[in-house]
Amino acid sequence: MAETDSGADAAPKKKSRMPLIAGLTLMVALGGGGFYAVYSGMVLGNHEVGATEEEAAVEPLPDISFVPIEPMLVSLGSGSSGKYLHFTAQLEVAGPRKDEVVHLLPRVLDVLNGYLRAVDTRELEDSTSLIRLRAQMLRRVQVVAGEGRVRDLLITEFVIN
Repeated sequence: MAETDSGADAAPKKKSRMPLIAGLTLMVALGGGGFYAVYSGMVLGNHEVGATEEEAAVEPLPDISFVPIEPMLVSLGSGSSGKYLHFTAQLEVAGPRKDEVVHLLPRVLDVLNGYLRAVDTRELEDSTSLIRLRAQMLRRVQVVAGEGRVRDLLITEFVIN
């Protein structure tokens, strides 16, 4: 009887933590090796022998110029509301066409002023409508300046006061 009681009191055998430690060590080693292989270019890198960053071909910038539009102060709505729009922009034009676009700036200002006065004040105040307004203004400027002269309209100030 004494033997059966002592066997029941014995603690169960603990599991070894060696597989867990070996797995973590192997994981860190493989992760580090993978990082080094990608970082050094052995995997997913440049496969050309002797290629350096200096030899990489960089495309030249296109021949563009920026024509600033005079800051505009546009009254919005009826005269009693007293709201104004401060608008400043630049036109991205093809380099050789810069002088032609500068010559047409009074017409560009006229078409922008007319369009901005016609737009509803609520639409101007909506921050999500700026992309659509910019596209509308760009199309009007392209019509006035002629096809192929104005590439983009860059809005630098759009403040409702």
